[in-house]
Amino acid sequence: MIDFHGYGPRLLAGAWLTTELALLSLLVAVVLGLLAASARLSRLRSVAALSATYTTLIRGVPDLVLLMLLFYGGQIGVNMITDRLYNAFDIDIFINIDAFIAGVATLGVIYGAYMAETFRGAFMAVDEGQMEAARAYGMSPWLVFSRIRFPLMMRHALPGLGNNWLVMLKSTALVSIIGLTDMVRVAEKATKATHEPFLFMLPVAVGYLLMTAVSELAMLWLRRRYDTGFK
Repeated sequence: MIDFHGYGPRLLAGAWLTTELALLSLLVAVVLGLLAASARLSRLRSVAALSATYTTLIRGVPDLVLLMLLFYGGQIGVNMITDRLYNAFDIDIFINIDAFIAGVATLGVIYGAYMAETFRGAFMAVDEGQMEAARAYGMSPWLVFSRIRFPLMMRHALPGLGNNWLVMLKSTALVSIIGLTDMVRVAEKATKATHEPFLFMLPVAVGYLLMTAVSELAMLWLRRRYDTGFK
């Protein structure tokens, strides 16, 4: 059995934290992506322009830069607000931005922009005749979306969605720079202490490969589910 010099449990805890971070970030990204895609397709020019600005700005700035801006800049902004509350109302509070929450929010915002373009293209690929037929049957807007538009859209979106998820999964390694103890940070600390980089970095690489393999199986199941009736 390989001896990890006592870092084995911490590596497992870091792997679990990475999984939680990735899944919560995916949830935020999908929600933001759906909202931004719907806004981009809106007939209101101001709403569509706001969505286009969001996707353009986010996709044009490196993930690492955005992570540091949102984490450190967000903390500065919160401190400025609390200082003003103290000066104006003598309310003395201190809010420390949690690294995990910052990581989830940042990855969610970043990949929400990519998801938005994926969903927008998928929405546009849905046959409008299907929507007209659903409305002709008297279905409410919510039923049209949930039973017709969304399932058909997902069929077109899944390839891009899966690709964005895999890229985001690997990007979770970036959160180690803001102090979050994921498996990359644990491996980095262990490497510095023991000077054995391969002993710790190889298990991290295997961990990401396993997550990727499970993700591929999940995406395959989803593709088969949403392809039902088309083949």
